[in-house]
Amino acid sequence: MKYVKKDASHATSLRAIAKYNAIKRPNKAIFKYLGAGKKIVEVTFKEHSENIENMICALRKRGFEGKRVAIIGETCPEWFASYFAVISAGAVAIPLDKELLYDQIKGFLDVAEANAIIMSPKYSKKYEELKAAGVFDNLELIIRVEDGTVWEENDERIMTFGEFVNTGIGMKRESDAAIMRKPSRGDMSIMLFTSGTTGTSKCVMLSERNQVSCAQSAVRATDFYEHDVLLSVLPIHHTYELTINVAIQALGATVCINDSLKNVVKNLKLFKPTGIVIVPLFATTFQKKILEEVRKKGKENQLKIGMLATGAMQKVGIDIRRKMFSEILSAFGGNLEKIICGGAAMNPQLMKFFENLGITLCEGYGITECSPLIAVNPYYKRRVGSVGPAADCCKVRIDAESFDEKGNLTGEIQVRGENVMLGYYNNPEANEEVFTADGWFRTGDIGHLDKDGYIYITGRCKSVIVLENGKNVFPEEIEEYLEDVDQIAECVVVGRKKEDSEEVVLTAVVYPDFNLYEKNTDIAVIAADIKRRVAEINKKLPSFKHIRNIEIRKTEFEKTTTRKIKRFLVK
Repeated sequence: MKYVKKDASHATSLRAIAKYNAIKRPNKAIFKYLGAGKKIVEVTFKEHSENIENMICALRKRGFEGKRVAIIGETCPEWFASYFAVISAGAVAIPLDKELLYDQIKGFLDVAEANAIIMSPKYSKKYEELKAAGVFDNLELIIRVEDGTVWEENDERIMTFGEFVNTGIGMKRESDAAIMRKPSRGDMSIMLFTSGTTGTSKCVMLSERNQVSCAQSAVRATDFYEHDVLLSVLPIHHTYELTINVAIQALGATVCINDSLKNVVKNLKLFKPTGIVIVPLFATTFQKKILEEVRKKGKENQLKIGMLATGAMQKVGIDIRRKMFSEILSAFGGNLEKIICGGAAMNPQLMKFFENLGITLCEGYGITECSPLIAVNPYYKRRVGSVGPAADCCKVRIDAESFDEKGNLTGEIQVRGENVMLGYYNNPEANEEVFTADGWFRTGDIGHLDKDGYIYITGRCKSVIVLENGKNVFPEEIEEYLEDVDQIAECVVVGRKKEDSEEVVLTAVVYPDFNLYEKNTDIAVIAADIKRRVAEINKKLPSFKHIRNIEIRKTEFEKTTTRKIKRFLVK
């Protein structure tokens, strides 16, 4: 596939992206989503930009420059407008995971010293529970996107999104030319929390420049254009989904919003996207559904022969893959041509599988602290098993320690560039630990570079567990809960692969307090009791943090001289 140079020079800031599109393609749909009665609703680039401009004025009118605004809930046009406006108004945006427990939300708002919160339509319905948890105690402004319900609440701090935006109508704005010239800011514009409780999570400080540089790189490195239609599936608070969406808007393409994970396949058929950005779990699920359907119809040999035939024809310049496999592709809407996959390690065979069907799959690599893009396999020169060369917004080096079994010089992957965070908020110790003496960011991932600079990730030296769905789980957080169980003397949470698949499940390796059981109690009885108590702990956690397996050990864990468990010895 030939490389096509794309211009992203207009993407100097989030506001400039919105204004540029409003001028160039005012009546084109930037967003499509399912509204009342399951009818498709469209928002144009002009409408989106107007909402942003009016909200910027409203924020400045209330003196919010330099203040901090949390945004929480499902993906919706108002979420994006709020995010763009908060940052463009000189305030700081705090995207929060809508799956967090209420006390965690309160904790994060307190840590970030938030002044306001904006809630999506579905999330607004949780107002009473949020209020009871004290989430709004220290806030001076509460904005909810209208959801059709009426709040019987006498609180001057509360406004609907529409009411708030309307307060900015008619106020003086900068000229279009000034907006287009204004470069993105290099000071803190975004506060993102890594996974964990308020005690174990870190608050990543990003600048607008960090994110815009990543978006520009994504525009140049991926095979997406103005005519493309993307289905937005992943949680919008996640920097991976968020930055990709900024890149898509910079291109002037259309984003269709998926309303529920259980409806992904249905919405693929409905919106008929040309592309999708997902984590490996989705790609694996798609593959399994395809193969399962093929088996049901007894067409396994037909698929195999078809793939061999189309592969041979490609070698002589004839490509009939999409015609040959049109029945399979119709399950994805019929137009799906490209997939970006990141957020977790991917089975290299997935790239070959989708390639055989006529769908280009490119794997990327990133981390929240790098806004998040570090590398992506370029569509015009992909290499199976690699996450590609460093994005053009940064440089990558290997802090080599040794050679692997194939003779590759292997070590920690380190990054430097416009994408690297400003640091962790109010955490000098963590900042000192994560940056090298010469200013490179330590990813904690292990890998090597080939002669052309392509990155191959071979392991992780951090304790974080990356699940197949892209979720990051800090074991220390789960261990905090488990340690409250009297019957558990010591424990370590690890990720274990299932015997029959590549799926990683959270496993608690437990050393029980045998003194709390009668002498000679059968180990199976103890294991059953521990399992029951852990099931109670699971009820307090989001589903992706549930302990799925328990291993009982009869001896204490090996420890350091300071009595810390040597986690790396737990295999």
